[in-house]
Amino acid sequence: MSNKVKWSISSVVVLAIAGVLVLSAFKKGNSAVDVRIQPVTRKDLVSTVSASGQISAHTKVDLSSDVSGKIVKLEVKEGDIVTKGQFLLQINPEQAQSSVQQAEAVLASSRAQQAQAQANLDQAIKSYDRTAAIKAKGPNLVADQDIEQLKTAVSVNKAIVEAAQHNVDQAVASVANASEALGKTTIYAPMSGRVTRLNVELGETAIQGTLNKDAATLLTISDMSNLETRVKVDETDVTRIKVGDSAQVQMDAFPDTTFRGLVTKISNSSVTANASSSAASTDQAVDYEVTIQLLNAPAETRPDFTATGRIVTDTRKNVLSIPIIALTVRDNPATANADTAPSVGLGKTKPAKPMVKRDIEGVYVVGSDNKVTFRPVTVGIAGESDFEVLGGLKEGEHIVTGTYQAIKQLKDSTLVRDSKSLAKKTPATKGK
Repeated sequence: MSNKVKWSISSVVVLAIAGVLVLSAFKKGNSAVDVRIQPVTRKDLVSTVSASGQISAHTKVDLSSDVSGKIVKLEVKEGDIVTKGQFLLQINPEQAQSSVQQAEAVLASSRAQQAQAQANLDQAIKSYDRTAAIKAKGPNLVADQDIEQLKTAVSVNKAIVEAAQHNVDQAVASVANASEALGKTTIYAPMSGRVTRLNVELGETAIQGTLNKDAATLLTISDMSNLETRVKVDETDVTRIKVGDSAQVQMDAFPDTTFRGLVTKISNSSVTANASSSAASTDQAVDYEVTIQLLNAPAETRPDFTATGRIVTDTRKNVLSIPIIALTVRDNPATANADTAPSVGLGKTKPAKPMVKRDIEGVYVVGSDNKVTFRPVTVGIAGESDFEVLGGLKEGEHIVTGTYQAIKQLKDSTLVRDSKSLAKKTPATKGK
């Protein structure tokens, strides 16, 4: 083969390779990004706030003892239904009975002393009256000194009678206190409800609950006909909630059922995530307690069930909407404020304000040439999966709605293609 032929073949090969490379580069430069595309449509949106808590009775009473002593009678067990005034338990009353008997004995003694003092007073008055009568008939028969002594004796006995009366009053009060303490050894139900917690057993010692209420609590009675859940809502969401908002409550104990609820209370003070910490951190989570009343809780519901409340804060009917994933943020070039230029006056220079950089929320709109353009959008409430569109889009316009990674790398004029359409064109692979 001649050299001329060889050079011709080599030239053809080189040109072919160059053509392939150029075509590949051309295709690569004009390749479309696979995205999800859908039109802007109208929907009904429901804005909600979700938070978790526990079920509790709206009205409950923790019973503790005001006296100490061993429990000698216990007539209820956990789960029992009790009525107001029903006998619950008895604390050993022997010491309280002894105190009553002692107080009654002191009272009897005080009354006897009062009677004696009154008798002495009566005798002193009679002696004074007789002596005074004799003195009136014959002034020389009774000395003035004797009259003064008798008069003083009457005054002294009157004071003794008054003191005895005070002793009687004090003894009466002591009897009342001792009787009240005796009455506290017998505990009755202050309200009707269910015994939801029983912390003591027969024979245990009940302690006074003045300083340690939790340790002194004997039992808890709850009105299970009116239940509620207290959920903790983040500070960023609590401003959207109002008393009277409807809610849906789900309990882990009834996973397939949703119960109706109503917001009845929003706390004014926060419940911090670390309440035991004395020094609150600036980045510490701050929650507020929101009370949701359950309207149709089943009879099997028990206190402390875990519950999740979904509070409806707002609704929109037939509004323009876009998927939440479609909304993205684009950096806005840093721009100076109107008065960034320095001003000179009286030898002083006004310092320029710092450059302000704001992000712009928007979506990528797909044009007729399948190229995207970023467009700022104003959104309203957020539903479960969509934002309300307040401005920037029209119904029927096509926007990029996924994937997140694809939206993140998009730029103006990027060529895109609908991955759903591509999937429809691609034939399914058949098994051999």
